[in-house]
Amino acid sequence: MGQEKRTVPALVILLGLYRFSFAQVSDTTRYLIKKTTDFQVNGIGDYAGWNKTSWVPITVQESANRALTTKTKVLYSETGIYFLFQCDDEKLTATIEEDFGALFKEDVVEVFLWPDPSVPIYLEYEVSPLNYELPILVPNINGKFQGWKPWNYRGSAKTQHATSVQGGNKTSNASIKGWTAEFFIPYRLMNPIVSATPTSGTTWRGNLYRIDYDTGYQTWSWKKTSGSFHEFKRYGTLIFE
Repeated sequence: MGQEKRTVPALVILLGLYRFSFAQVSDTTRYLIKKTTDFQVNGIGDYAGWNKTSWVPITVQESANRALTTKTKVLYSETGIYFLFQCDDEKLTATIEEDFGALFKEDVVEVFLWPDPSVPIYLEYEVSPLNYELPILVPNINGKFQGWKPWNYRGSAKTQHATSVQGGNKTSNASIKGWTAEFFIPYRLMNPIVSATPTSGTTWRGNLYRIDYDTGYQTWSWKKTSGSFHEFKRYGTLIFE
């Protein structure tokens, strides 16, 4: 009996530590996406449906010694996925004024979606503070990858994207306090790696990033990689609620 009294509390403590450890891992590797009805993005993020989900921090991966926060929200509908990024900033280091440009060489937010882990192909989507986009499908074979532009990119296969700026003008090199990106990626854009509309319990792999070049190269990520954003096997899990 004396031995049982000592063992039971110890077991309770061990279970508590296990649950705490699991919760910590889950917070950094799993993202629960709530469902919404479709809506039009405006780059402000004032759609009421955003209130049903909490901000998730995107933390610094490579630092340029700048204390700027980045956070995101994600929702899904019957037709696609919605993303909202809020980025503290001091300057709009963005001069590219064309879609499908090399946006990653300037300030940008990025989403990587890997719906089918049985194939090494994923979607990379970027949007700049000036509201230019880069959607590409990326085959990644043993670390060798190439981005491909979408064909027949119109209608229900096309994204929605909008941005806004706080504390300044939405112009190249303007002094600001922050910027917001809001965008919608339809499932049809990811055909054929998305063969069916996600339902409750569906899981994808993916990651969320930001790059800023104001006073040196600085990156933020949801799920940390060793450097390259294309380390898709390190991506976290997106769970459709």
